Amino acid sequence: MPSLGRLYAKALARSRTLVLTSRPLARHGLPQVVLRVDGVRADAAGLSQYQHLVGEPGTDVLPTGYVHVLAFPLAMAVMVRTDFPLPAVGMVHVANRVEQHRALHLDETLTVRAWAENARGHARGTQIDLVVVVSVDDEPVWRGISTYLARRRLPGLTAPEADPGVAHQPVPATATTLWRLGADAGKRYAEVSGDRNPIHVSRLGARLFGFPRPIAHGMYTAALALAGTSPVRGMPLVWTVDFARPVLLPATVGFATTRDGDVVRYAAWSARTGKPYLIGTVTARLTETVTRR
Repeated sequence: MPSLGRLYAKALARSRTLVLTSRPLARHGLPQVVLRVDGVRADAAGLSQYQHLVGEPGTDVLPTGYVHVLAFPLAMAVMVRTDFPLPAVGMVHVANRVEQHRALHLDETLTVRAWAENARGHARGTQIDLVVVVSVDDEPVWRGISTYLARRRLPGLTAPEADPGVAHQPVPATATTLWRLGADAGKRYAEVSGDRNPIHVSRLGARLFGFPRPIAHGMYTAALALAGTSPVRGMPLVWTVDFARPVLLPATVGFATTRDGDVVRYAAWSARTGKPYLIGTVTARLTETVTRR
């Protein structure tokens, strides 16, 4: 897998070039390329550390969020390509959707593919989807779609009417669980995920992007939420999450779930202000086919 550290350095260098040259955004679409890495294996120690951090049981089953961790460097490699029309630095992760067909295990060898698609206008810029498919023996098992918002609009895209979005969604009246995220939560997740984006691990890095102190990784809070829904490990599922606002560290976060048949709905919010951080669903599927490409 590509090194996340080198990818972040490349993204920052490209962002500086765009600013210094005042180069307009490209008029072409997203790169028509699918990146692929074969022979990907999970690390036993890394898996155990991840499971402990997010509250997953210590088994040989790869948590759904951990598969995202394994595949994320390849998605990042798509965003830092020279033909990618938007600056990767400053893009905001606004939503995630995962379809998983069956359990993935520690001893399995994975093939990971990643590409970008579906650029569309947004009231605040441009949204794009980064798609990752994880396969075993050419059979797609896991598909993740990460939606990002760039605060610049590609030429030719029109913005839809403003949507209030999840930031204004009501949250449950009572929390069933409180997450107490320390000031070092970003560093702790970075240690197990390899994602050392300065906005999560450095007060200076956070300030450069307009935050007074580091913010939690979105996929860390999403993984805590998934563990809190108590899904049956290894069963097919569809997992969605919409991020409403960043979690400034340290933070105390309220969390609650409700069940409606095969669907578990969840929400996490600030215990101090009551404002939502994220909402999502986990849907059990008896049969689930992961889309190919």
